[in-house]
Amino acid sequence: MTSSIEPASKGHGLSRTLIAHPAYGPLPALLLVLTAVTGVVDAVSILSLGRVFVANMTGNVVFVGFALVGAPGFSLSASLFAVAGFLVGASLAGTLITRSGGDRGSLLRAGVTAEFLFAAVALIIAATSGAPGVSHGTSAMPHAFGPAIIDAIASVLAVATGIQNAVARKLAIPDMTTTVLTMTLTGIGADIRGLREGSAQARAALARRLLSIATMLAGAVFSAWLVLHVSPLSALILATALLAAATAGATVAATRPAPWRTPAK
Repeated sequence: MTSSIEPASKGHGLSRTLIAHPAYGPLPALLLVLTAVTGVVDAVSILSLGRVFVANMTGNVVFVGFALVGAPGFSLSASLFAVAGFLVGASLAGTLITRSGGDRGSLLRAGVTAEFLFAAVALIIAATSGAPGVSHGTSAMPHAFGPAIIDAIASVLAVATGIQNAVARKLAIPDMTTTVLTMTLTGIGADIRGLREGSAQARAALARRLLSIATMLAGAVFSAWLVLHVSPLSALILATALLAAATAGATVAATRPAPWRTPAK
């Protein structure tokens, strides 16, 4: 990824650089909401669906390997359903990308709307399951949902995050992948020299990366508390509410012509 955000010293305050840069408009702010969603849904999946990720497929591929050799506590079916759902979501996003015609506003609106709908389906599945996870935190019970419900929720949430990941990849906002922080953390370490040299661009990049990390951490922490002490369903409600807010924001943004909607060639 070669694009970069201009240094804050070129007439843009740090906050504007992070969430309202002229080249990206409201995209960074909306992608931060999706980053929080990642922390929320992975907390739900790990703490109430067994050892399965719905947004981090690297972990699921490893978990499939563990399950294949009989490691206790890992569900082969849940991991496979999540991987399959993620691929379906990415494929659906590919269609949305083709239809957007290069309009980043339209793409984000279509992407978050689709993600919201799939998250709502997962919420309905959980709410109507009659499982303990509807009304009890997992700290008071070993199993929140049955195997079939786990597979269903994992696959549907993975479709949602597959859409999110593919759309964020196409938007290509630096350090705003929304689902994976490996390269974000790598950038912090690799670019430390620029900080020592006092580079304004390096400082802005560091702030952007730290904000992404903090946002995902906040989503994970709050969601984990809900899952453990209130119910997994309440955390799914939070994820769906965040996506509803992102959908509203993206819809408003997509109605306003602006240079950021068409990326520079």
